[in-house]
Amino acid sequence: MSDKELKLDMNQYLPLREVVFQTLRNAIVRGEFEPGERLMEITLAERLGVSRTPVREAIRMLELEGLVVMIPRKGAEVARITKKDLRDALEIRMALEELAVNLACQRIDAEGKDKLKQACIGFREAISSKLVPSIVDSDVHFHDVIFEATNNPRLVSLAQNLREQVYRYRVEYVKDFGYHDNLVREHDAITNAILMGDSGKAREVMRMHIYNQEQIVINSLERASKLDTE
Repeated sequence: MSDKELKLDMNQYLPLREVVFQTLRNAIVRGEFEPGERLMEITLAERLGVSRTPVREAIRMLELEGLVVMIPRKGAEVARITKKDLRDALEIRMALEELAVNLACQRIDAEGKDKLKQACIGFREAISSKLVPSIVDSDVHFHDVIFEATNNPRLVSLAQNLREQVYRYRVEYVKDFGYHDNLVREHDAITNAILMGDSGKAREVMRMHIYNQEQIVINSLERASKLDTE
């Protein structure tokens, strides 16, 4: 990656570590850092024009999201994705998401319905932008709104913890632009089912929604593995 591609997007309202975190996160999401590529604190600090401290803090934040892993005696590198890790994480996500839509159908109030409609519209607009970071963040927000509608703080807390662990996978399936129309249709179907209070339909669509994402990422991993062996 050339120097000019890694540009610090300053925001006076955010701590420096958060600005560095967002800059590195977006670079990873856009594929400017390859899976397995090392992230050297000194090099990154020099290129961003900051000290090593905010870079170190940003790398720790990226590790929590699963975008970076720490390798003994080597340091930080961009996380690789394995089928086992993917399936383990999405098994848990599917169970939590099905529970969430079931409870949301029963408990969502007028304010929650408005938030869900707006989140659905926002996701569609993000898809139209074709900006991967924006699409990922809009996807996260859409699902967060559903969890909030359950009025179960413990479930929301579990979802927030898992969100960090599945962020890397979200990035991968969002990169498949051929699936974007399906993503919009699935979000629309989930929204409509919740608004109608149809828990059976909501669970069915959500289950297929998560399964389809798993298959997309698996197919991507298999293609990458095939290229590596050629």
